[in-house]
Amino acid sequence: MMLNELRQEVYESLIELPKNHLVTMHSGTVSGRDPATGLIVIKPTGFRYDRLTPADLLVIDAEGKRLEGNLRPSSDTETHLYMYKRRPDIHGIVHTHSPFASIFAVLGKPIPPVMTSVALLGGEIPIGGYAPVGGEDIGSEIMAKIGNCSAIVMQNHGVYTFAPTVWKATVIAVEVEDLAKIAHYAMLHGNPIVLTPEQVTEFQNIYATLYGQ
Repeated sequence: MMLNELRQEVYESLIELPKNHLVTMHSGTVSGRDPATGLIVIKPTGFRYDRLTPADLLVIDAEGKRLEGNLRPSSDTETHLYMYKRRPDIHGIVHTHSPFASIFAVLGKPIPPVMTSVALLGGEIPIGGYAPVGGEDIGSEIMAKIGNCSAIVMQNHGVYTFAPTVWKATVIAVEVEDLAKIAHYAMLHGNPIVLTPEQVTEFQNIYATLYGQ
């Protein structure tokens, strides 16, 4: 099989989505781009997570041509291709319908920066407008609204996260849902204290120099 290491990374990230309650049944997508060849590994559309194997994933080129795999690629493929073409720094994309973040999606509101961990995401998680699935409209709206963030909530749709690696995009997807959950419950009790842009920048510097191995 082609791109075995990337295929395994995408598979492991896909398995994390239902484990972390970010998707149900067939929903959600993960893809990864190989920096050396530009080829992309992506989940097949409408495929059960509990039956998924690395061999079921597809390899496509930058134009969406299927190079390996017998199944149909994700219905979200055009969005991923659009982003990869316009963001050479991105090599991993995760799309989920995680419930707490989707509350903000159906309200048409950004997720406020109520926790210091938001510094890992770039600050407030922006809201993108409604766009139909299956073409480049979602990608275009993401590019227009995402700014310097690594995640965005799309109206009436769900979450997209972006990173230099597939695993980092997966970690960000989990962080977004945690942030949305805390913000949602806090807003039920009043107006949560929101971090200032200066505080977000301060914690970005802390995470960049002190956090992780």
